[in-house]
Parts: sequence; C-alpha cells; structure tokens
Amino acid sequence: MLKQTPYILYSDGQGNIFEDTSMIVTGRSGWDAYPIEPEEWIELPDGGNLYELPGRRGIGINAETGDMELCDKGWAVAAFVPPAHTGFYLAAYETLPDAPTLPLFCYTAVGWLDGKFYVPATRIESDIRQECAGFDAKKVKQGVKTLLQAYPHNRLVQHLAENCALTYECPAARNYFMGRWECPIPSSPACNANCVGCISFQPEEETIVSTQDRLRFKPTAAEIVEYTVPHLETAPYPIVSFGQGCEGEPLLMWETIRESIIEIRKHTPKGSININTNGSKPDAVKFLCEAGLNSIRVSMNSAQEKYYTPYYRPNNYKFEDIVESLKVVKSFGGWTSINYFVFPGMTDSIEEYEALRKLIRDTDLDMIQWRNFNIDPDWYLGRMGITETGECMGIKQLMELIQEEFPNLKFGYFNPPMERITGDYSKDFAH
Repeated sequence: MLKQTPYILYSDGQGNIFEDTSMIVTGRSGWDAYPIEPEEWIELPDGGNLYELPGRRGIGINAETGDMELCDKGWAVAAFVPPAHTGFYLAAYETLPDAPTLPLFCYTAVGWLDGKFYVPATRIESDIRQECAGFDAKKVKQGVKTLLQAYPHNRLVQHLAENCALTYECPAARNYFMGRWECPIPSSPACNANCVGCISFQPEEETIVSTQDRLRFKPTAAEIVEYTVPHLETAPYPIVSFGQGCEGEPLLMWETIRESIIEIRKHTPKGSININTNGSKPDAVKFLCEAGLNSIRVSMNSAQEKYYTPYYRPNNYKFEDIVESLKVVKSFGGWTSINYFVFPGMTDSIEEYEALRKLIRDTDLDMIQWRNFNIDPDWYLGRMGITETGECMGIKQLMELIQEEFPNLKFGYFNPPMERITGDYSKDFAH
C-alpha cells in the first residue's frame, strides 16, 4: 500500500506530461471530485496509456492547505487502464467552454509518486489473454499470412485479418491469428439498439466518431464453420464468440448462428461456443441453446431500466427481454455473464447496487465482467440527462459487498473457457 496519495499530472499540450508536487491528485465519481485513499492505488499496469484531456483543468488538493484547486499549469491527464483491470475513479477535472468531446476510451484517474505512475484500480481478472506483453507482431502477421492462404475465399477471415488484427490491433483477432484462446466471430452488420457510445457506428451529426469500422456483410454459416472448427480443435482453452465490437447485434443473425453451431458440433465437441449480445431476443437465445450454445454475455450500462433504455435506445425490445435471455441460458445449464460498464458515481450508487442485487438473484447469474466504460464522462451524463447521481459507496466497496453476499458469483473481465466453467475457476485459464 502507498504511504500517500500520488501527485497530480498535467500536459503541456505538446505531448509532454509533468507532475505537480504541490497538488495531490483526486478522483471523480459522478460529477464530483473526491480524495482517493492510498490503499486504492496500484502501479499503472503494462499496456496502460496516458491521455491528455484538452480543454480541461485537473482538480487536485493543495498539499499545504488541503483545499481543492484547479491545476492551471496545463491540461488534465487521464489513464487508459488495460483489459483485466477495473478502475475505481475517473479523472477529475473542470471542463472549459468549447472543450472537444473526448473519444470513446476510458478515463481513469492517474497520479505520479516516487518515479512511477499510479491508478486507482484493481486487477479483476487473472487470465492473461490480452496482456500487452503476450502479443508478438511477427507471429500475428505470419498467422494472418498462413490463414489467408488457408481460407482464400473466406470473407470473415479476411475481415478479421485486415480490419481487426492489422488495422485496429484487436486483441481477440490477434489471438486468433496466434492460434490461441478466444476466437471472434463477427456476424451482424445490423443492430437493434442505438447505443449512445457505440464503438462501431456513430451518426455523422455526432461530435464523436466510432473507434472502428463495422462489418459490412452477412457471413454464411459455411464461412463461420470453416475457420472456427480448426480453432476449437487446436487452440489452448478454446472459445469461439459471436458478437464483437466491430459489428451490430448478433441475435439479428440468429438463424445463421444456429446453423453454424449445429454444424460446428458435428465436427468437434471441443471448446466453448459463446455469444456476446444485448440479449434482446430471448426466443432466439432459446433456439441457440437448443443448438448447443454454451455461454452468453449480456452487455449493460445499468441494471436499472430507467438508465439502460436511454443509453441503448432499443428498437423493438425491452429491458425485461435481456433479463429473460439470461434466464433462458441458465435453464439450459449454460454459463451467464453480464458485461457491466463501470462508471464511478453511477455503478456504485445505492440505487444501482440494489438493482444489481436483484438482477443477480432473479437470474442466478454466474459472472460479472467489470468493464471500464469507454466514454466521455461529461458527454455521457449530459446525454443521459443526469444532474445528480445520488448516494454512492465507491466501486471497491461495491465489489466487496456483492462478493460477500454472492460468494459463488465470479468476477472477471473475459469469457471463461469450458475448462474454467466446468473445472477449477481459479486456475483453468490462459496463464
């Protein structure tokens, strides 16, 4: 544990970041800035990045007087916390008039102490599948070359290679081309939600852009089966996952997915077949479970309908449908997770805590994947019309209370392989 809270950082606007030892860094929860206890800090993990926040002044605590003040030496600084880690506080700052909207990344508080960067966060997942140090660019490129030659007419393999692995350096796609772990199956160019922070499509009139291009074609079951069966047969801790960041909603392609699952299982019993989804079509989920779907991960920004709906802006489905989809998978003995977007000041509110407890009880949920919410905090709260976030307990305490009440509920960041689902959760995974 640190002996003191780190110092605030600022940027000069030219790509240089400095510490200001006259000010202690604070963290943001909801709209407000708070002191952060020394025990909540960890060293910035490998793979983390620092962001300059233009048009924003960091909020710190004067080391001499103890008063909260603005750091006017430069722009505020935030950290990107890499996968497998969950942040406890956002970067605290005051936004100036005409400041640009921030791109769709996470903005965790960050400070400097004794020659190191620190963030208020925890390692929530032991699986190493997206560790920065674990990727070998040469092996990825060789895998791309080999698999494009093996599947010269497969549009999905080409998309995963050229769009995902080589252009956006998607960790899931890169792992596929390195022959290991979870293999992505983007399958739907269309969506039945209009998420405020969608990472694959944003209307032209928006002030932000999507972070990647969306799939532009409907793959066939034959294309899906062709490259996923060999992966399930040969990869360690193999998973194939429908539903990726570069597509819309996979359940809109459920007939193709069902056909694919049936055909995959004709060729191999190995590995886990998973779907990442908004859970909008429980009837379709039932058909997929009957075909052999093993697990589901449903994304949500909130366990409360009143916050879920204005963010997802669903077409022809309701919050109750996503709850039902989780129940359907459990009824077939499958593994259920929620992809829970963590926003300090919202996720840890007393009201949200009670709603999350109810969701866990009602669905007999297996796992929470505590994901950092990639969105401009001001923009998100503004678009949602949220001016007050209510009483909050802190993300760290929220996690502790949930784990205490539901000891069998697993915490993590990634979809577990079948070995972990059926075996020892504490050790049967990529490590």
